[in-house]
Amino acid sequence: MSDIKTEAAVPSARDAAGRRDAANRNDQGHTQIADGVVAKIAGMAAREIGGVHAMGGGTARMVGAVRDAVSGGGSSGSVAQGVSVEVGERQAAVDIDLVVEYGAAIQDLAAAVRRNVTAAVERMTGLEVTEINIKVDDIHLPEDDESADDGDSEPRVQ
Repeated sequence: MSDIKTEAAVPSARDAAGRRDAANRNDQGHTQIADGVVAKIAGMAAREIGGVHAMGGGTARMVGAVRDAVSGGGSSGSVAQGVSVEVGERQAAVDIDLVVEYGAAIQDLAAAVRRNVTAAVERMTGLEVTEINIKVDDIHLPEDDESADDGDSEPRVQ
């Protein structure tokens, strides 16, 4: 007899999960957040961290530059460049490709990006971020800016 009371008093994992699901349902409707929305939030949050020079692999950056040149720049799609996400009903997973500035401590930078992206996505969407995978595709060297400037400027001597 006491065994029956103990089983009734301790809910199973399935019962607890069922109550959680019921608590997340809303009689007023269902909110669905598109992958692109989460990708843009993650992209903006990653770019806020000092030491992040650009996002996306070399090919993605090249395609983005061509797209911006054709469209006149400022394309809203470029915000999510270098970011891919999987969004479920209550969770999201994020993959980010970065180009970092030379001199940045990559492990510290990656940790800061993870913290900022997690905070932004969870605050704005209510989704739990289960993982953020970061791939450093390149490192930006100061000489890269100088060589780009040399081609556009007048020669120093004639």
